[in-house]
Amino acid sequence: MTDFSDLLLPDTVIEGVAVASKKALLQHMGAALATAHGLDAKAVTDVLLAREKLGSTGFGGGVAIPHGKIPGLPGVIGLFARLTQPVDFAAIDDLPVDLVFVLLSPVDAGAAHLKALARISRRLRDRAFVAKLRGAGSRDALYALLSSDEARDAA
Repeated sequence: MTDFSDLLLPDTVIEGVAVASKKALLQHMGAALATAHGLDAKAVTDVLLAREKLGSTGFGGGVAIPHGKIPGLPGVIGLFARLTQPVDFAAIDDLPVDLVFVLLSPVDAGAAHLKALARISRRLRDRAFVAKLRGAGSRDALYALLSSDEARDAA
């Protein structure tokens, strides 16, 4: 499965995000997730910032996957954002980030968290798919790309 309809809601796909720093971006993402899922914005932001202190989740090509675990979360959730201007994320390739997929999981979701993280990483390493995300004209177009199953033909 290559779609993210089980992780994203239309309200958790945002575009036109304008921030000046990684910290401001993570705060913005925390607030957006809090609004969409009834979470505490500061708690979400703190979890994401704590994870970034361990090492950047910017894995290259202008993409980052900040992630963490939140007590009491009923399941694995996500948020995708496209920025208006890339921000420095201390990514492995030193390129600034303009596409961000935040993943949050319950504290006890070890395997589910890792499986979702691997799935997101695999999909966002696909250069053609990333180019489509960057070229999408609206939030609805982004959501459609992310939530549609684009299984590849093996032929």
